Amino acid sequence: MLDRLREKILQFRDLRDWKQFHDPKNLAEAIVIESGELLENFLWRTCDECRKPPEEMFGDIGEEIADIAIFLTILAHELKLDIETIVNRKLELNEEKYPVETSRGKAGKHH
Repeated sequence: MLDRLREKILQFRDLRDWKQFHDPKNLAEAIVIESGELLENFLWRTCDECRKPPEEMFGDIGEEIADIAIFLTILAHELKLDIETIVNRKLELNEEKYPVETSRGKAGKHH
């Protein structure tokens, strides 16, 4: 699934000759900017309001998540990183760092 999605994203980019603008620095900046736009949807709302946002917010939230995913996919591709591999590795590291018996129900950093 991720392979087909990546190919679709890259085809979209390449048909528009945008690869020239997609160096790692600019892609990382774009991810941060789009993350800010995602966060803006939750500005001045309570935690409870954010857990159940109004239906009309879902379109904007979804678009920002999609923008982040697109730029992240291109960044990983440009750096020759396989998203599935690096996410699985990070999950393994997190399992070691945050064992269930000492982390369950706790939001704080575990040292």
